[in-house]
Parts: sequence; structure tokens; C-alpha cells
Amino acid sequence: MTAAQAFAKRWHTARAWQRFSALAVLGGLAALGHAPWGAWPLSLIALALIYGVYRQASRARDAALLGCVAGTGYFVVALSWIIEPFLVDPVRHGWMAPFAVVLLSFYLAWYWALAFGLAHRLGGGSATFLGTAVLGETLRAILFTGFAWAQVGHVLIETSLLYWASWGGALLLVLMAWSAAIALWHLVARDRLMPAFASVLVLALMALAYTSASFLTPDNTPGPDAPVVRLVQPNAPQDEKWDPEKMWVFYNRQIEFTAAEPQAAQPDVVVWPETAVPFLLEDAEPALMRIASVAGQVPVVLGLRRYEGQRIFNSLVVTGSQGEVTDLYDKHHLVPFGEFVPFGDLMARFGIAGLAAENGQGFSAGPGPQVIDLGKVGQATPLICYEGVFSRNLRGLSERPDMILMITNDAWFGEISGPYQHLAQGRLRAVEQGLPMVRAANTGISAVIDAAGRVRASIPLGEAGFVDAPLPPPLPATFYSRTGDVPILVLAFAMMALGPLTRRLRRSPVRN
Repeated sequence: MTAAQAFAKRWHTARAWQRFSALAVLGGLAALGHAPWGAWPLSLIALALIYGVYRQASRARDAALLGCVAGTGYFVVALSWIIEPFLVDPVRHGWMAPFAVVLLSFYLAWYWALAFGLAHRLGGGSATFLGTAVLGETLRAILFTGFAWAQVGHVLIETSLLYWASWGGALLLVLMAWSAAIALWHLVARDRLMPAFASVLVLALMALAYTSASFLTPDNTPGPDAPVVRLVQPNAPQDEKWDPEKMWVFYNRQIEFTAAEPQAAQPDVVVWPETAVPFLLEDAEPALMRIASVAGQVPVVLGLRRYEGQRIFNSLVVTGSQGEVTDLYDKHHLVPFGEFVPFGDLMARFGIAGLAAENGQGFSAGPGPQVIDLGKVGQATPLICYEGVFSRNLRGLSERPDMILMITNDAWFGEISGPYQHLAQGRLRAVEQGLPMVRAANTGISAVIDAAGRVRASIPLGEAGFVDAPLPPPLPATFYSRTGDVPILVLAFAMMALGPLTRRLRRSPVRN
């Protein structure tokens, strides 16, 4: 009896609740490759077993159900931090916390269900499964504004395989993770000779990619004349951030950090986090003048809110030497049920409002990606918090910038896993574009990330402080920055076509 036959026998003789419980646990184990745990080998083993379970399905709808169960377990663990935003104001939002985690995980699991069910319908082969797995991750990053957090490929961010994102982005990492898992399954299962042989080949290529990446990844060390960036981290807990008595403490803390003596060379730009100024832009002129006076001739980037008529925006501004606004960017990719609620005025009648939104429809979306001027530091494309989760928010620019500039308020994400996963996605965005990233976070983790995804300087989570760091140079435009997801999607659809094609060839009569 082969290992695959033994596995199938054990699976089919177990009770339904045992099967589904085991599958949900496997999904949870697969999520432990994400930051901050970083147990990516465990993720690949769990994914291999999940694929083995998928192969036991006799019908497409059974495969879809298996995908849904495994996906729910995966997302409950990976997105466990989702509870924490609802506990900032427990009286108002606490009742939503368990529903948010379970319902969001269940919703996202249906993309796994789609991938599993469609793969079975198309023929059920390994290549077909890989194609539908990529399609599922693509759809959940797009539909209903998208949610590209905790993609399967993100478990490889902590490995040298991150480098290959410069060629195929996050979807290539998805393809690599599932390929390694499927290869492990076939190698151990020993169900057929050809899949086992192919598995050895796939694992050998993965090992080559893993080891070669460290040699191929550019050094990207900042030169002696590199501009210096100062990151300011006030560490304002979300439940205290807007407290009338405490918000001045955090504001003055940022003033103090901006005025501090240089740690090395004089900073060329100072970056404050998202909504760092407790004023609307219309009322902030005295505050901006004070900030400019302590910063000297250095531009300061900071986040605040602003009104335009009846619309309110989550904005980033660049201030000049006199406190004047020299550049402005409005966040355009908003958080559903966070910064806005669909049908907001109607939902407000039932007591449902976004966590960070104003009354009714909440924040308004800005016009889209743009490039801003930071003087000596160069040109930057800005991102505000949630926008850094999506690679598409760095496309459509009229010119290639010198860096990615992110400001964020990760206090919403708590201190367990959310801020670490958000930082990991920042590293992924830097590699995809071949651009350094400057990241200022309210409670952390603020960091300077080079174009190869390395964290060059940082301020730990939950600490107040500042850091001066030289800005690494940009690398040449990557293949992914020029092509986006198109090559991987073409490959995925080609893989999906293999199932029906192979099935048709098997059914064709042999002619002499």
C-alpha cells in the first residue's frame, strides 16, 4: 500500500467532524508561515496535506467544500489580529469582533473553495490546481475593492525567495508556495511514477531558486552621499490617540523628535505617520508653521485630515520651510467598513459605521496614484496604510519615482501579528518595484527598506522615538514593474487549460 492509499483510507474511514476539524487545523498551521511566526516550512507541509485531502474529493462540490473548510482555518489564524480594531472602542464596536473574524475568514475561504472546485471540474490535475489557486488569489485582491492580505505566497517573504517577486510579484510567490507543497505531496505519496519524478524536478528548481537568490539579489547599500531620512514614531495607542488630554502629548512628542539633534548626518526630510496632526488641514496653519520652524529648512511629510466642501479626505502633505503646503496626496484606496461603509447613510440608521470613518459615507477617495517632490530626497509615490497591501496602487504613474513613501497608523492592528504582516507586505512592494520604501508608522514598525526588501533601519513596535537613516538607491525597473501580473495570469490560464485538454486526449480513441 502506497502512502497515498494509506492516507486515503485513513481519511475516508474518519467521521465527518474529524475530517473537517483536521482540515481546519491544517489550514491554521498553513498560516503560521506569515509574520511574525515565520514557520514557512510548516506552511508548506500543511499545504501539501491540504492538497492531499483535495485529491480525495470525488465531485467538484466536495472539493469546494474542502477548500472552504481549509481556507476558513487558514484565515482565522492569519487574520486573528482583525479582532483588535474592534476593541479600540469596545462599547461601540466590540460586539462586531467575533462576527468580523469569522465572517471575513469564511468569505475569503470561498476563494479557496472556488479554486478547489474549479480545479476539480477542469480535470483535477496538479497544473490545473496551480492555475485555479493563482486565479483565486487574483480575484480576492480585486473583487469588492479587494483584500490581498495573507496571500499564500506571503509565507515566503521571510525567505530569499522574496527576490523572485521582482519578476512575478506576489502571484509568483503564490505559484511557488503551492508548487512546493504539491511536489512534497507527490514525492511522499508515491502514487505514480511521473508525478514523483516531476516533484523531484520541482523541488530541485525551488532549491536552486532559494540558494541562487542570495547571490542574485543586488547589494543596494546606500552610498556615502545618500540623502538622510528621519522617521518619527510617536507611539500613540489608538484608544488614546484622539483623547483631548493625551493627543497633545503625542503631538508634542513628534515636535520634540523633529527638533532633535541628528543621529549622524543632517536629515534631508522628516516623515511623520498617518493622521499625525490632530487638526484639519484648514485649521492647521499655526501647527504647520511650528513644525517647519523646528525642522529648519527640511521638508516635513505628515498625515492629517482635510475637508473639501462636504467631503473629507485622509491626506498626506509636504510642508515647506515656512509651513506652506508644497504637495498633497489624498488616499484613494479606502478600507471598506473602516474608512467608509457601503450605503453608509442607510447603515448608520442601524448603528453600523466604519471604525475610522466620519458619519454617513465616511471618507472620500482621492484621484489615484501620483508622484510628489521631496526636494533633495527625490520623487516619491505616496501610499497611506491599506494602500500598501495592493501592488496595483503603484501602477499608472506618469514617471518612475525614486522611492515609495508610506505613512500608516498600525495602532489599529494591535501588537500581535498585524503590524508585522503589514511591514512584510511593504518589503514585498519594494522588491516588486525595485524601489526603496520609507515607512513611518504611528506605533511601529517604522522602517527604511531597500529595493531588495531588506530592512535597513527601523523603530521597534510599541516604542516612541525617531531614527535617521540613509536612503538606499533605486534599482533598475524590474520586469514586474513593467508587466504587472499579466505573465503569471497567462501562465495560470494555460495551466487551467491543461486539465480539459489532457482529459480529452485520454478519451480520444486510438487509431491504427
